[in-house]
Amino acid sequence: MIKAYAAFEPGGKLKPFEYDPGVLGIDDVEIDVEHCGICHSDLSMINNDWGFSEYPLVPGHEVVGTIAIVGEQVTNFKIGQRVGLGWHAGYCMTCHSCLDGDHNLCAQSQGTIIGRHGGFADKVRAQAASVVALPDAMDMQAAGPLFCGGITVYNPLVQFDVKPSDKVGVIGVGGLGHIALQFLNAWGCEVTAFTSNDSKKAEALTMGAHHTINSRNITEIEAAAGQFDLLLSTVNVKLDWNAYVATLRPKGRLHFVGATLDPLDLGVMPLIMGQRSISGSPVGSPANIANMLAFAVRHNINPVVENYRLDQVNEALENLEAGNIRYRIVLS
Repeated sequence: MIKAYAAFEPGGKLKPFEYDPGVLGIDDVEIDVEHCGICHSDLSMINNDWGFSEYPLVPGHEVVGTIAIVGEQVTNFKIGQRVGLGWHAGYCMTCHSCLDGDHNLCAQSQGTIIGRHGGFADKVRAQAASVVALPDAMDMQAAGPLFCGGITVYNPLVQFDVKPSDKVGVIGVGGLGHIALQFLNAWGCEVTAFTSNDSKKAEALTMGAHHTINSRNITEIEAAAGQFDLLLSTVNVKLDWNAYVATLRPKGRLHFVGATLDPLDLGVMPLIMGQRSISGSPVGSPANIANMLAFAVRHNINPVVENYRLDQVNEALENLEAGNIRYRIVLS
């Protein structure tokens, strides 16, 4: 039996829950969970914000632990090996996206907390192909948030061939944004942080930003017209996106990784005349996650985390929902 914490209804408190995972699949592994990050997506799933949550729901998709059992056809992991698991727990392995190395775009992918139970537990299971080995030098306690928040902001740097000479703006200094600042600085970019929180401006500069702009001050935003090759939006709130588009250089890109639910109100002419782009992306493939982990170790990049025990999960979720966290939560 696997012991976990589960929500039994939308918005409900998490309660102790046990379940029998059945026979381990031949291509699967079982992980002894040592640490698990809490992502805002966990909160969205608990609250059924996206309309497809199933209960009882065991959240947790920023899992770090060690291999406990391997399926009979798994050859790339050994018992006791340090690993991590992110948003996806399996892929079809036969579609064009999988065969092209873009497993994160697989239409038949299995979410770690969608239709199966996640990492707010003592153990979790997943297809071996979705699990990534940790570099030897990586701190296990801080690694969890990289498996969702980290790869979400790292993936666009690879997908869009961001160059060290690029000027990049990060909209929002939170769970995603504070990791993006660190990655972009190490990438070699000139980095600007957009935040409306005065207390975060100084923190943004210590995390890798070279400049800051008040994200709700239209005068400051207008003063940045035509500056950026890339704007990376990590927020889930509605902003004046036309004002942000105006800060892009020709061929610049406004890219969304924050799940903004409001429709985008955008004028087309600035996009056409400047050949600018609007795009979005999810997490990355296992190969890109492995590359990200190596990059993070090389440049000593770590998420800023607050630690809670697993039995403090409801307190942690309350603080996350209230916006009191700097910047990610890790359960141990």
